[in-house]
Amino acid sequence: MIDCSTFAERLGSWLLPKGPDSDVVVSSRVRLARNVDGYPFITRLGADRAEELCAHLREHLVELALDGETRWVAIQDASPVLCLLLQERHLVSRDLAPSSSKRHGLAGRGVAFGPSETVSVMVNEEDHLRIQGMASGFDLDGAAERSRVVDRWLEERVSFAHDAEYGYLTCCPTNVGTGMRASVMLHLPALGLVRAELEKVFTAAQRTNLAVRGLYGEGSRAAGDLYQISNQITLGRAEGQLLDELRQLIPVIVRFERTVRSQLLEEQRAALRDRVSRSLGMLRAARSMATDAALAHLSNVRLGHYLGLADDQDPEELGRLRVQVQKGHVLALSQKTAEPEVLEANERDRLRAALLRRAFAPVG
Repeated sequence: MIDCSTFAERLGSWLLPKGPDSDVVVSSRVRLARNVDGYPFITRLGADRAEELCAHLREHLVELALDGETRWVAIQDASPVLCLLLQERHLVSRDLAPSSSKRHGLAGRGVAFGPSETVSVMVNEEDHLRIQGMASGFDLDGAAERSRVVDRWLEERVSFAHDAEYGYLTCCPTNVGTGMRASVMLHLPALGLVRAELEKVFTAAQRTNLAVRGLYGEGSRAAGDLYQISNQITLGRAEGQLLDELRQLIPVIVRFERTVRSQLLEEQRAALRDRVSRSLGMLRAARSMATDAALAHLSNVRLGHYLGLADDQDPEELGRLRVQVQKGHVLALSQKTAEPEVLEANERDRLRAALLRRAFAPVG
């Protein structure tokens, strides 16, 4: 089993701002939904058959040796904090690894990933397989290729449910066809300050059949000025078409965000500098801080870095903290045990503030 404290200290490479257009585009992700022929969809899959299927797929995934060594987590054996860590790293969904209050019926669920965390494979989520490829910055091609490599390897060993007319068969009709969901995570702090401009982004996405969601995808809200944009429909579309829709819209949004940043810097430099300074002050001195507040302050500092108002801040460190201020990481980093306890919110807020004070303490 994974040691939570050690796991929380080191992030997957795709979570750090090293890719193309990383001042605006945080990451790219391509997910493929697949079901194994001969097994009912998840909604009709009994516990015994789910465990049988999970064991069968685990053998193949271990043999595949993702990044040289497949790491496997059986969800029913994972602690609540480990489930949170996996969610916060986007290696699993909330549906696959729910909170401790909903941890019944988890038999036959698992996730496989490698040391770099650029690929993860969820077993028995909404579909039998959810294959995810991830990349830093605006790199849909890199993310897509990572998911395709795993998909092709598995399809040589496992028979997937497929129809000559409709394509890959999935539990939810919206995923039938390619089974592909491509998404891009964007940091849009300038547009967030000019709400009318942000609404234009939402409208443009909807017109091109793209969905705008929050930090954790469907059903989540935006935090820290982070938004996911993804395709909604797969039936009747080729994979290339789905990726092209994002390739066409995302550069427009990136230019839009950069333009608004420049305008704000020119017209409201003093107000922006004050905003960034206030956030730095809070991160250096606060004794208690909730997750949303921490993400908002980190967002302001990240914007300040790219505008030259806080250029002494390391964007990689800011990217790391964006993940580590979240609930599971705070618990794991503060308790330094293999299986940390879930603490009350006020205690987590205190620990989060202490983590941030250490991170932003002036040198010397």
